[in-house]
Amino acid sequence: MDSNLLQDKIILVTGASRGIGRAIARASAFAGACVILNYRGREAGIKSVVNELKKLNKHTIAVRADVSNSKDVKKMFSIIKKRFGRLDVLVNNAGIRRDSLLMNTAEKDWDDVLDVNLKGTFLCMKETVKLMLLSGGRIINITSIVGTNGNPGQAAYSASKAGIIGLTKSASKELGPIGITVNAIAPGLIDTDMVANLTSEQRAKLIKNTPLARSGTADEVASAAVFLASEMAAYVNGQVIGVDGGMIM
Repeated sequence: MDSNLLQDKIILVTGASRGIGRAIARASAFAGACVILNYRGREAGIKSVVNELKKLNKHTIAVRADVSNSKDVKKMFSIIKKRFGRLDVLVNNAGIRRDSLLMNTAEKDWDDVLDVNLKGTFLCMKETVKLMLLSGGRIINITSIVGTNGNPGQAAYSASKAGIIGLTKSASKELGPIGITVNAIAPGLIDTDMVANLTSEQRAKLIKNTPLARSGTADEVASAAVFLASEMAAYVNGQVIGVDGGMIM
């Protein structure tokens, strides 16, 4: 990957403490960007990521915020505006799962998943646009193949990811005229903590349905994100790019 692809870009990655978010943050920093790492949990969980990325860009910072909380989001963007004065790229990656059959899904679990995954994406996009109005920019939303095809036992998660796709397409038409592109990445089976609880049988079935006959890596998703954040994707807008080994065609 070109180490100058995102030179001097200011990038916010939500849910950056692990998995796909961490990989996107790392790849962006390697490509020359100054990365703002959003996290929700304990500070200890993000310290190693900050230390790693500061070796690539000394201006790297971490900001704690619950993306489902509008006050937290506004405070985070206030910090970004004060510290950097602008934002070039937003990567909406923060997400949670509460898997259960539809009839057994608790209302609170439904609300939690939709609040973090979909509402959180909306809130961050809303604040981002305010910083991109004059200079344009890139918004990249992380959805999932279950957002287009669904999956048994993941009604809430699938609904939230489908919502992100609709939000991406609507926003791309609304924001394109002012120089802001909005795209989404739909990962398939990616080796992260979020799929660590799959049984060997479930994993084998998913891999069998993947033409490349393997699971993907967080770094492979990160490569797609860096592309969309770069000038190479200047004419890409309103797209959902699958990083799934061909599972969904």
